[in-house]
Amino acid sequence: MAQAFFQEDEILGKAYDARLVRRLWAFVHPYRYTFLFTLGLILLASGVDLLAPFVTQVAIDRFIVPTQNTGISPIERANGVFVMALVYMFVLVAGFGLRYYQNFLLSVVGQRIMYDMRSKMFERLQNLSLSFFDHNPVGRLMTRITNDVDALNDLFTSGAISLIGDVFSLVGIVIILLFENWLLALVVFVVIPPLLLVTAFFQRVMRDNFRAIRVRLARINANIAENISGTQIVQLFNRERRNFQFFDTLNLDYRRASLRSLFYFAIFFPVVGLFASIATALIIRVGGGQVLASALTLGALVAFLQYVDRFFLPLRDMADKYTVLQSAMASSERIFRVLDEPVTVQDPEKPLPLEHVRGEVKFRDVWFAYNPGEWVLKGISFKILSGESVAFVGATGAGKTSLISLISRFYDVQRGEVLVDGHNVRDLAQADLRRHVGAVLQDPFIFSGTVASNIRLHEQGISDERIREAARFVNAAKFIERLPLQYDEPVLERGAGFSAGQRQLLAFARAIAFNPEILLILDEATSSVDTETEALIQDALEKLMRGRTSVIIAHRLSTIRNVDRIVVLHKGRIVEEGTHESLLARNGYYKRLYELQYAESLARGSASMSAQG
Repeated sequence: MAQAFFQEDEILGKAYDARLVRRLWAFVHPYRYTFLFTLGLILLASGVDLLAPFVTQVAIDRFIVPTQNTGISPIERANGVFVMALVYMFVLVAGFGLRYYQNFLLSVVGQRIMYDMRSKMFERLQNLSLSFFDHNPVGRLMTRITNDVDALNDLFTSGAISLIGDVFSLVGIVIILLFENWLLALVVFVVIPPLLLVTAFFQRVMRDNFRAIRVRLARINANIAENISGTQIVQLFNRERRNFQFFDTLNLDYRRASLRSLFYFAIFFPVVGLFASIATALIIRVGGGQVLASALTLGALVAFLQYVDRFFLPLRDMADKYTVLQSAMASSERIFRVLDEPVTVQDPEKPLPLEHVRGEVKFRDVWFAYNPGEWVLKGISFKILSGESVAFVGATGAGKTSLISLISRFYDVQRGEVLVDGHNVRDLAQADLRRHVGAVLQDPFIFSGTVASNIRLHEQGISDERIREAARFVNAAKFIERLPLQYDEPVLERGAGFSAGQRQLLAFARAIAFNPEILLILDEATSSVDTETEALIQDALEKLMRGRTSVIIAHRLSTIRNVDRIVVLHKGRIVEEGTHESLLARNGYYKRLYELQYAESLARGSASMSAQG
């Protein structure tokens, strides 16, 4: 999967894709008037920039070195030079003001477009079905909503619009050069073909190097994330030195690619400057001869030299912006791929109302597969009455956790029906269904924020008193009230600083606060905790299950003796069903599972006693 991610990042699109540009325009459209006004400012600023050489020409030919006896006195000439200097300064200030305002407006529009795009992507990701996240790593999606969106910001602020201004400047300069002196213009154009060849070469090598940098940066980010997440394992197995060596290899590879990029840029811009110098030398040679022959004024030659200098500036910028455009098109492709991802689990057009739920759950000949043809559940049928507690057991891969996902309608079944209170879950709005379903996970997810915000999940309808009651009910208040700030205690990412048992109790408090009619307990909620905490959790579980329809996915069979019914799954099918005692009496699959776990427990107990002896 990681390799596929790197390959995807390596792909760069065309510098211009009309289909993608049309779709991007949908995000620009709300700000189209500001955008078009900014475009007008760019064109106006480019036009103002073209006035400066003309002002220089007038100052030289009319006042500094008059080409003919105009009858202007020295004082008038001095005043004229002063006025032209003021005009020249005004042109520069006007150009500065226009470009400042244009850059400011572009940045504002760009940030608003990025805000809209990030909001759209986040909303889309929130509504996509779980099957999408099964095949897309979190790191890839984070790259889409951050790096790829930033690449589009570069497109709007320094890419497309600025490129239009560069093209306008080039066209204007070419027209002026031809109008001023077509022979000198042809002299300038002589250096254009070899310059274009050099530019094309550098575009290709810089594009390839840019791809290499993206790939290597992705590898570094993935390696850093993996090592941070697995710090405990790294230190436990003394892998620090070996992991550092591997990271150092990736880092050196990235540095070499970055230095190559700097090398190409360091060569390219002086090469363009060299061609500009060659053009300037040719103009001085040919134009100087024309001035000596009185075929060209000195002011016109100076203005011509200034126009030529401006002529090569857009060429350098356009070569640099080519990479920006190419990267933006590739980022657009990836962003729209996420936005176009179909939602496989959708609400019906007219969902059935579900205001009150008794909690009856029924599976009717359910067949389900995550991947086509690879059946996880095969013809599953059962009924759970309102208020009944049912545990599902079986070996890993038997399909237990899939039942929970189908009751919550995170996935749709391929065959059969899943019913809640007699209603097919496909006929219900997902929000209505999940409002009546609560879940307690083996590794509960704790958000950054406070203890209170983790219990209420920002649901304003849950009061502070209700939070405290829920915490007391599930025995969580004992450790919460020992915290310095109690319910306002800050919580770090994923509940860092809290034990596994404390995180579990917070999850129980969350479930009680939302008061669901159907309770789903995924995997062994009491695993990996000490004996005292396990007793608290078992007591909280009993309170949670009281009066609620409870579906329990169990690994440790010793914890489900008191449920109303046990269903045994094997390879996606129900093989046994009954109470703990009746299943043991059958001498079947459940008994073998129980005896296997009992033997393992005895072995662990004997080993512990031997160690203590």
